[in-house]
Amino acid sequence: MAGYQPPFNITAEILNLVVEVGELLGHWAAQAGRASPLLRKENRIRTIQASLAIEHNSLSAEQVTAIMDGKRVLAPAKDIQEVRNAILAYEQLPHWNCHRLADLLAAHRLLMRGLVDVPGQLRSGNVGVYRDKQLIHMAPPAHQLARLVGDLLEWLRQTDIHPLIASSIFHYEFEFIHPFADGNGRMGRLWQTLILSDWRAELAWLPVETLIHDQQQDYYRVLGECDRASDCTAFIAFMLEKLRLALREGIDAQQPNVNEMPVEMPVEMPVEMPVEMPVENAGNLSVTASKILAAVEATPSITIAQLAQALGINSRTVERNIKTLQDNGRLQREGSTKSGVWRVM
Repeated sequence: MAGYQPPFNITAEILNLVVEVGELLGHWAAQAGRASPLLRKENRIRTIQASLAIEHNSLSAEQVTAIMDGKRVLAPAKDIQEVRNAILAYEQLPHWNCHRLADLLAAHRLLMRGLVDVPGQLRSGNVGVYRDKQLIHMAPPAHQLARLVGDLLEWLRQTDIHPLIASSIFHYEFEFIHPFADGNGRMGRLWQTLILSDWRAELAWLPVETLIHDQQQDYYRVLGECDRASDCTAFIAFMLEKLRLALREGIDAQQPNVNEMPVEMPVEMPVEMPVEMPVENAGNLSVTASKILAAVEATPSITIAQLAQALGINSRTVERNIKTLQDNGRLQREGSTKSGVWRVM
């Protein structure tokens, strides 16, 4: 794809996380379909409270709940306004297109209404990001913003990269550009949620921000590492790990407590169990095949040599698994060997 390309690498760690997140999503989706409106509300409250707490908002989850219920809360006016704005912004998620600049500006206008002088407009001056009065990132100059934001949105619109990875790349690149005078952190997290929920609607209710808040120093540390490396690979892995933990936590929280074993248990169990289920077995995939599918979905133009390097296996093993996946209709090659792409069926 021509045009701007964010710098990153698909590593074995990232592929493993994409596979694991995909597996957990199946469980989460089944539970989300049965989730009560109350549970969704609780997850949304946790998301809003944590995302704003990262920006030093003082309100607790109980106070956010009270505001959402229309009750009066004794707290700083600015903090209350931030919560009210965030509630409205997250309610608007289904109505925004993640590729459109107009929607990005509208989201900032709603999220920062009454908090900054010109919400919904790209900054007109140069800014630096400070932690403990120390400059940790100098954002690109204001005159470059229109081009940088436009390139990033166009890349997001055209990319074939897996949404789990693309949303994390966008999040990092957005924070690097720092397009607004204020509110960039909460906007980056909001927009990653929008990108993910466009792919899987149930992810709109996953409170990843809670885990980011709990590991806030690591969040900023990884952002800084990527700035210095001019590469966002570490941030992709960081966000995928947070998604994995959030899904696991959400699934565990909704599991009923099982304290009793079934009355009847089989007397005999097989002595040996296969380490990997064969690719040919119905819809089940081997670990290697699952990783190959995740890799080609993340990077459709990836080569067999690159797959072997990323997965830490030899090329013949990759070729053998690809042939089996193709024979079973799970994977298709479009175009020539050199310039074609993979398509997961």
